[in-house]
Amino acid sequence: MKKTIQKKPPAVRYTILPSDLSGHLFDVTVTVDRPDPAGQVLSLPAWIPGSYMIREFARNIVRIRAEAGGKPVAISKVDKHTWKAAPCEGPLVVWYEVYAWDLSVRAAHLDQTHGFFNGTSVFLRVLGQEETPHQVDIQRPPDPACATWRVATALQELGAKRYGFGTYIAPNYDELIDHPVEMGEFALASFKAHGVPHDIVITGRVPNLDMARLQADLKAICEAQIAFFEPKTRRAPMERYVFLTMAVGDGYGGLEHRASTALICARADLPSTNSPKGELTEGYVKFLGLCSHEYFHTWNVKRIKPAAFAPYDLQVENYTPLLWLFEGFTSYYDDLMLVRARVIREECYFKLLAKTIGNVLRGSGRTKQSVADSSFDAWSKYYRQDENAANAIISYYTKGSLIALAFDLTIRAKTDGKKSLDDVMLALWQRFGRDFYPSVGRGVTEAEVEQIFEEVSGVRLKPMFERYVRGTDDLPLARLYAPFGVKLADERKGSKPSLDVGIGRDPAGAKLSNVHEGGPAHKAGLSAGDVMIAIDGLRVNGNPSNVDVLLGRYSVGDKVTVHAFRRDELMTFTVTLEGDRVPGIALSHAPVGKKAAGLARPSEV
Repeated sequence: MKKTIQKKPPAVRYTILPSDLSGHLFDVTVTVDRPDPAGQVLSLPAWIPGSYMIREFARNIVRIRAEAGGKPVAISKVDKHTWKAAPCEGPLVVWYEVYAWDLSVRAAHLDQTHGFFNGTSVFLRVLGQEETPHQVDIQRPPDPACATWRVATALQELGAKRYGFGTYIAPNYDELIDHPVEMGEFALASFKAHGVPHDIVITGRVPNLDMARLQADLKAICEAQIAFFEPKTRRAPMERYVFLTMAVGDGYGGLEHRASTALICARADLPSTNSPKGELTEGYVKFLGLCSHEYFHTWNVKRIKPAAFAPYDLQVENYTPLLWLFEGFTSYYDDLMLVRARVIREECYFKLLAKTIGNVLRGSGRTKQSVADSSFDAWSKYYRQDENAANAIISYYTKGSLIALAFDLTIRAKTDGKKSLDDVMLALWQRFGRDFYPSVGRGVTEAEVEQIFEEVSGVRLKPMFERYVRGTDDLPLARLYAPFGVKLADERKGSKPSLDVGIGRDPAGAKLSNVHEGGPAHKAGLSAGDVMIAIDGLRVNGNPSNVDVLLGRYSVGDKVTVHAFRRDELMTFTVTLEGDRVPGIALSHAPVGKKAAGLARPSEV
């Protein structure tokens, strides 16, 4: 259904001008026709939905001033992200300058090549008027070199033409800041998924980009997901969707929005017209998985929300123990949807899944933190990881995706294939997403999640919640997969000698990025941050693989002398080498037992 916005002039109007490309500055004004008689308060969000960390976006406001009727109005800071203008007759005009030099999906970036911003980084919120229509005039940079720049956004056009500079409008502040904007020269393609227009925008130099293949693959993925949530109507929850993609030398990330996603990727991950026909590189699969993940969020977190996010309070942390469901389950379905869309084969899916299982089993943090606690502590731990993260925390993304797999296999097995996790997700959508949006509605609570799982599946699942969601037990995936004719095994050799560390580059040698608890390096006294320069008198260079080459001449149980710098002090360590503890997970087909007759594997449903 098309949104209607009142025709009278919005009471809150913005302009945003990329004023200084080399200085990375946006000029922004907000005009408030009817300011608060007691003094208008304005604030900038402290975080952006989907990225659970206080980022203090207001720190990038360089200068700010206010006026009314052509005369200055005093404006003073109330706290780190809030200002208050003195009482005045409207309209009140507040001008400010925003520094934009964060090349990520979370904030704002501006230079001679392009401009990008999320509304949370640039649009001050006018307290008390958040529910009125908000208009924004996106202005072309004054530099003549930008004459060919265009604009890409899912914002509704007002005076602007599609892909053009000009005025756009949103029904309220919440929607205004949920439509990122890309400006510059970009590759553009469009397709329809079950009748809904989708745009692909690629910024950055990508020689021989195979846009036709990208169109076809994304169309298949999007249609699979729309059909998943609306199997009868094939109706998408948005009128138009935009994939905003920044291609760089080396990068990866994405952030979901209600009708678009902001992505960053390595240009080598995008398909090339010079590649052999049908070639599916690891990088391209990774990019498609990222697109699938962010698109699935259109339903799972943008519309089905935890109770703590309905509505968001963007000035402080919003705590929830449910990110394992909203991020973890999205991580389960992202690669699964590539199979269902027939973009990748089952063998490729098994490799992706095996890698995830190995990553979860790699660190001892999984034995200390549950995914419920990891979700709650995202603000202070997951998004603020340090060198000890592998020994202290678990990812609600990766283990959350394996919990989804475990629930799916369990429900399918116990109902002889009559029910699956799909049914649970559909129930969550129907009760907490579809019927509430676009109004805020209410989010789902932890207790309601558990209730819906058992009600919809007809299976008693409380023990699984206790052991794997609120507890730290490893998931019995090999046992759960067995009835479906899938064998899960750890095929590591165990004889390869290892220090059990993470290694990064350093001009002086090999820098230890992390040291795994209980491993040989830890037992010998080495610490994260140490720079190894020699093993048994042979130089360690800056290439991480050099350490493997040196250790390859030894056997498990051998002792080696490691010289390393800790800060500026040279230290000597005696390390007893142990077998590589990195799991070598492999998934393969096995004979299907009687119990599984007639059941389909999750990747084939």
